[in-house]
Amino acid sequence: MSWLEDFEDDQDDGPDETDIRVRPNPKANRPRTKRRPAHADAVIARVLGVDRGRYAVLVDEDGPQERRITATRARELRKQAIVTGDRARVVGDISGAEGTLARIVGIEERTSLLRRSADDTDQVERIIVANADQMLIVVAAADPEPRARLVDRYLVAALDAGIRPLLVVTKTDLADPSAFLAHFEGLDLEVFTSAPDDVPLERIGEALIGHSTVFVGHSGVGKSTLVNALTGSERAIGHVNVVTGRGRHTSSSTVSLRYRGAGGSGWVIDTPGVRSFGLGHVDPANILGAFTDLALIAEECPRGCTHLPDAPDCAIVEAVAEGRLGPGGAARLDSLQRLLTTFSDRKVEG
Repeated sequence: MSWLEDFEDDQDDGPDETDIRVRPNPKANRPRTKRRPAHADAVIARVLGVDRGRYAVLVDEDGPQERRITATRARELRKQAIVTGDRARVVGDISGAEGTLARIVGIEERTSLLRRSADDTDQVERIIVANADQMLIVVAAADPEPRARLVDRYLVAALDAGIRPLLVVTKTDLADPSAFLAHFEGLDLEVFTSAPDDVPLERIGEALIGHSTVFVGHSGVGKSTLVNALTGSERAIGHVNVVTGRGRHTSSSTVSLRYRGAGGSGWVIDTPGVRSFGLGHVDPANILGAFTDLALIAEECPRGCTHLPDAPDCAIVEAVAEGRLGPGGAARLDSLQRLLTTFSDRKVEG
């Protein structure tokens, strides 16, 4: 027998690892999941406004315990746009007591979405308001001068969002708006005219009842003045610069305000005044639909007609040339063609 065999028999094999007890790491052993809490206790609230990451929301709307609370967004919604008019699912402290903060954990399906882009070539859209069903376009008869093509852009955006447009012309004591309004003959557009001593608040208010109406307009046209008169709010009012003829931006945020009238209530959504309204997000095929009088005639156009000045056998161009659309027909066609040309150029550049 070899002395090596005795040596190998005497070797200690070391500790038995089966005796070692290892405490499991609950985080490492927990399977990853994308499941989120169901939040079955969430309540539905209306988003009234947004201010530096805090959302003013209305709980129990039109109910006995209606109250305004402040909320923040849940982490899982960090990439979700939350805008004025949204119907949000809210959890946490919804008492409305001072210093409390609830949490928005979801957004209900939207019925409409009004958007605009920085310009016609910008594909990045900015959401203005959700769930509005009317758009009240406010222009001034003078000071600043009315811009028909800006109104056309509002009409296109409203049609694209499925929103009914209305038009208010203010400062009619300074100029006769008849020539301006002739530009919109043939459109399904309810028009209100207003002067400092003759503001049709009752008529406008009747159109607001039962609706969520977003107010839009160029800076300095009197939009905030009208909003204040209808809602009793104190939105800042600006004036037109006597040198440039431009209005000052006074409303800096979009906010929902309640209108209460003899026949019921509605929501007024005031937006900051703008000097441009990009339509880079709009499908060009929807532009013609904003010009309902021209759209009817376009049914006689050849398939694929661009309705541009060089379009062969365009029924709209022929109707205007023959005078069948009246004295305002040429201006209507010009406005349509300018918008269509913008999108045509963008397509070529792309």
